Amino acid sequence: MKVLVTGGAGYLGSVLVPQLLEEGHEVRVLDSLMYMGDSLLSVWADPGFEFVRGDVRSSDDTRPALAGVEAVVHLAAIVGDPACARGPEAARAINADASLRLLDEASRAGAQRFVFASTCSNYGRMADPEGYVDETAELRPVSLYAETKVAVERAILDQDAGDGVCATSLRFATLFGVSPRMRFDLTVNEFTMEMLTKKALVVFGEQFWRPYVHIRDAASAIARVLAAPTSTVNREVFNVGSTDMNYQKQQLVELIAPLAPGAAVEYVHKNEDPRDYRVSFAKIEDRLGFTTTHSVESGIREVASLVAAGVISDYTDPRYRN
Repeated sequence: MKVLVTGGAGYLGSVLVPQLLEEGHEVRVLDSLMYMGDSLLSVWADPGFEFVRGDVRSSDDTRPALAGVEAVVHLAAIVGDPACARGPEAARAINADASLRLLDEASRAGAQRFVFASTCSNYGRMADPEGYVDETAELRPVSLYAETKVAVERAILDQDAGDGVCATSLRFATLFGVSPRMRFDLTVNEFTMEMLTKKALVVFGEQFWRPYVHIRDAASAIARVLAAPTSTVNREVFNVGSTDMNYQKQQLVELIAPLAPGAAVEYVHKNEDPRDYRVSFAKIEDRLGFTTTHSVESGIREVASLVAAGVISDYTDPRYRN
């Protein structure tokens, strides 16, 4: 297919784009280059690759980018609670308003598929702290980031929105792993980097649960959705991750500790946290046959080897954080 990937220069996009090209798709990336475009250099000369610099908030940019595409993978967003809290107006405009408009524009342009990147943060705090939430669970967003994602999901599940497009929402677990557009503000990556370079880490709310998924597995899930029959994925929501990869923060520290001897870890205990959830990923395995191939342990080793090699000289550089 000819696929438009919005935000294709980002943390996930820069892993997804090469994979789609390798699978024989033509890929057009629409990106504003908020975090520069070095991450796309490896695919720049690929004959199946095309780049459009633009802003998803502008129809003048999105309409030409949609011309002739058969599928849209919509990754462009202000990602994460802190980034959205710092720029709430931009977060609403990009994550919600622009996403809803893009869905309708994709329909009018004749696109057949629309894959939306959402988040397991939509679950907020579990009603039953001993259980697992799945795609049928109540959504309890406690941040602006999650609120914007929920708003778009509701439109995707509405049969009238983006009429004619096979629309799918993917609720990703927290990502980790090495990417051409590296991030060190994601829990696994951050904990590993700080324990190795600073020999110190402060952990808030060590007992609360989160699910995790490797960046390459996340990209593979998107490719799996694009390849699936429309009857299987149309107006569907899938959690993306592995049920075995729900971890408490303290458990992550224990996995990293053998690679960072002497690192001092301080736990700041919190009795309340608005986000505490363990997630079931049975649906995507049952419906699409998707399973993860990278464990948290392998991701920790991957990030640790990157740090040990000294490939990145300044981990505090803003380009590595959202």
